[in-house]
Parts: sequence; structure tokens; C-alpha cells
Amino acid sequence: MRFKDVFSIIGPAMIGPSSSHTAGAARIGLVARQLLGGITAERARITFYGSFAETYRGHGTDLAIVGGLLGYATDDPRIPNALEEAEAAGMDVIFAEAVNPVYHPNTAKLQLEGGDRSVVVIGSSIGGGNVEIVSVDEFDLKFGGSYPTLIIDHRDRTGLIADVTEQLRREAANIVSMDVDRKGRNGEAMTVIELDAPLPEACLRALAGIDGVAGVRTVDLT
Repeated sequence: MRFKDVFSIIGPAMIGPSSSHTAGAARIGLVARQLLGGITAERARITFYGSFAETYRGHGTDLAIVGGLLGYATDDPRIPNALEEAEAAGMDVIFAEAVNPVYHPNTAKLQLEGGDRSVVVIGSSIGGGNVEIVSVDEFDLKFGGSYPTLIIDHRDRTGLIADVTEQLRREAANIVSMDVDRKGRNGEAMTVIELDAPLPEACLRALAGIDGVAGVRTVDLT
């Protein structure tokens, strides 16, 4: 992977003991919270894979990921008490363990529900506090959260991506990366676009108004 700066190597300011098992886990939780709309989930089922599954209790991965779901930054002193804080906030948390060789060893699946919203996120902690989201709502997409990111739910149709990028061109928004997945031809699809800078609300509303777009979400851990 490409590192943006020296802090990508040594890791962020954090509650320890591990940039991979705690800081990265908190960032996965933060991404999932933003994908749920920035609200605190009422129900969270968290499944750990690989080394996460083997060591999450000892390394505080469970505390860190729940802290992220509560909106805590990687260095928030409340992380050690995240489970108590979640209970006080009305979040019902269930932990599970699984084996899946497809994913990075430090991987978690988060199934969240809150109000009338739900989201399923699979993310991996890849070192130095950096993360890679590999799936959102069963779409296979990759992004890291290190850039302002658009997640666009839409119908698969000819010209839709061109309409989206034209709107971004009008806003003079520079695309860092783009990933697209679909359930089938003319069926449900999702596009993830990482940008150099956040978009104004007016542009987000314009994107949401494009024919075939069902919703626009944003993730920004910068």
C-alpha cells in the first residue's frame, strides 16, 4: 500500500496496545457509524475473523470497535469503558467469531441497525492504524477512509457514472479512486469515490437527484 506520511507507518495517536488491533478497529467502527448515517446503532453484531477472533479480548479490539461505533476517536480516553458506554447509550452489542481465509487476518464484519436504517460493513485493519473497507451491504468495494469518500447507492444504467462524474467536474472535485459493483445488469449497484476534498451540501443534493440514484452517503476520517 502507499503511505501518505510518517504517521501512516508509526500509527495515529491512540489508546493502546496495538495500532492494528485497537486504532484500526476503532477506525472500522467509525466508518460503519458514518455509513449508518452518523447515528448510534441500537443493535450491533460484530464478527471477528482471523487474529482479531483469536485476540480481540486481550488486545481490546472489542472495546475499540465499539468505541468507534460510539463516535470515539482512536485516542479517546473513554475507549476502555466503551462497552459500558454502549449499554448506557442503548446499544445492544453481540460478539461472534468466525474463520474466513478470504479476508485479511485482522478483519471484522459489522451488522448495524438503528431506527429505520441498517448497514453491513466488512473492514480490515492493515497496519499503522490504517483500514481497508472491503464490503458494504454485500457489495464488494474497497476504500480506506483516509480521503473524503462518497458512497452512492444506485440502479445500474448506462450513463449514470458519466452523470456523476460530470457533476463532480462542475464542482472541480478531483477523484482519487473509484470502485463500482452491481448485483446484476440493470439491478442494484454501488459506487465508491474517494476525493481530494469534501463536497458542499449543494453538490451532494445534486448527486442524490440524478436519475437512478437511490442515496448518497459520505465517509470522512480525515
